[in-house]
Amino acid sequence: MVSTEHGHRQGPNTVRRTEGDLRRRQALADAATGIPPGDVDVPAEAAKIERFRCVIYLCSAPNANTEAPRKECTEYAKAFGWEITGVVEDHAGLLPPDGREGLRQAVDRIKDGEAGAVLTAWRSMISPVPQEYDQVAREIESAGGFLHVIDSAGAEEVLARGETTR
Repeated sequence: MVSTEHGHRQGPNTVRRTEGDLRRRQALADAATGIPPGDVDVPAEAAKIERFRCVIYLCSAPNANTEAPRKECTEYAKAFGWEITGVVEDHAGLLPPDGREGLRQAVDRIKDGEAGAVLTAWRSMISPVPQEYDQVAREIESAGGFLHVIDSAGAEEVLARGETTR
């Protein structure tokens, strides 16, 4: 048998953490495993971990069914642990972004601090015109949030073929 010891033993770990550091680390570990903050003795500031919040925005033709993209967005948000603060829908067709009240409401939720992101299923739900899309994205970013599109490539292909089932 081969020995790996050569007579030099490493001493005990000399890292010293303060009591506050230890409590903070324990609180973070507990939060990561799902232990409610009240079940253990943790500092109050470590217990105030909030979920990320988003608002779902959908835009469609007047009689179109938005159930599938709504479900897709909801499942996407849940997969990332995002809290959905609301679902805003426009059913007036693809008007320019300036003419859509629902889009304005979604952006206002970012400005008011109710959400950190506008989540939508397809890029074209914001605008098929790149300059208009970029303008909306910049407005959301300047308000402190971001615009997130789940499936921009797939939607473009569907729209190019003229399909409406998606």
